[in-house]
Amino acid sequence: MTDANAFPDFVWSVGEEGSDPWVMRDGERYRQDQFAQTGHYGQMETDLADIAGLGVDVVRYGTPWRLAEPEPGVYNWSLWDRSLEACEAAGLEPIVEFVHFGLPDHYPGFVDGTWVDGLIRYVEAFLERYPTPRWFTPINEPGITARLSALFGIWNDMEASPEAFAQAAANIALANLEAIDRIRTDRNGWWIGSEGFDIPVAITPDADAEIESRRAIGWLIWDLHFGVDPLPAAERYLESLDATQLDRIRSLAVSDQLVAGLDIYPISVMNVGGDRPEWSVDELVELSIAEIERWHDRYGQPFWIAETSNLTLPLDQQIPWLDTLTAGLARMRGDGRPARGLCWYSRGDQFDWQTALIEPVGAVTEVGLFDNDRRARPVAARFADHAASATLLG
Repeated sequence: MTDANAFPDFVWSVGEEGSDPWVMRDGERYRQDQFAQTGHYGQMETDLADIAGLGVDVVRYGTPWRLAEPEPGVYNWSLWDRSLEACEAAGLEPIVEFVHFGLPDHYPGFVDGTWVDGLIRYVEAFLERYPTPRWFTPINEPGITARLSALFGIWNDMEASPEAFAQAAANIALANLEAIDRIRTDRNGWWIGSEGFDIPVAITPDADAEIESRRAIGWLIWDLHFGVDPLPAAERYLESLDATQLDRIRSLAVSDQLVAGLDIYPISVMNVGGDRPEWSVDELVELSIAEIERWHDRYGQPFWIAETSNLTLPLDQQIPWLDTLTAGLARMRGDGRPARGLCWYSRGDQFDWQTALIEPVGAVTEVGLFDNDRRARPVAARFADHAASATLLG
């Protein structure tokens, strides 16, 4: 029987950047709000129409949870109402996000697990109100959220310890899996994932152990979601966790009705053990493809590039990056790898991502298909060409 909610064989998509973590500015906590900085709140309808104008019909989109639930259990659906109406008017089907690096103000952070039940209630309320969405990314980049909030100490909780990281990762995995379970029970919906994808590259032979450690930490979030034993270098992170919570995570592990999201940028390719070489776009993509294949050999799940752009490359490299990555995906599909799509992230330019948002000075991050004045860049036309080429990826 055909699954009416199944994700298409291959999707061209665009995302709207909506990150909203807490960071520090001048010694005080400061809420990043990419929707505010880009002017998206005021131009939502035209922004979504611009995405549709590229010939795509799938958008990665979520409104900030903190605005939908300004007080515990009190929901304000006005922004969701407006955004979903705008998607429908533009002919876009959303991949719905609930959490994009930030929590409502009434939760202290990701390490304290009180927010997990809150997210479950929020998801249930959303599903009751909106019967049509089929595809969901309940939590964007779960592993990145845990690492930057509780291992590197630069967002939200601003903790930096193995124990805090492990607890945040477990809470986030549990919350994501609980949300997926509710979505499947309610409407047999699909999990369309999004996760930062590290590509560690040894510059010297003695970097192998560090490579394995980085890979194990980066893939721990997938292990939790798929019910796979962690790689040896990550086993220690589970030792401090409550056994009951781990059992619940394992009981919810998923293996179908999903497309794993691998978020790959030029900066995702990381030099280990030496200075960063002057890698060409071709070399960066080849290194990325090799790591994707290694990931797929381990997990065997379908995947898509849930985020990509020229981040850290100049604007004149936008089209080469897009073309080369597209060719790499085509080659993988030809080899039988289940590559299911590519999402340019994002529609417009972003702010302060040169420093992972931790220096909130309003510096423009030039990665958009459209610039901050909403003028299409040459890469927008090239992206539209790819989206129109139904035979490009076979």
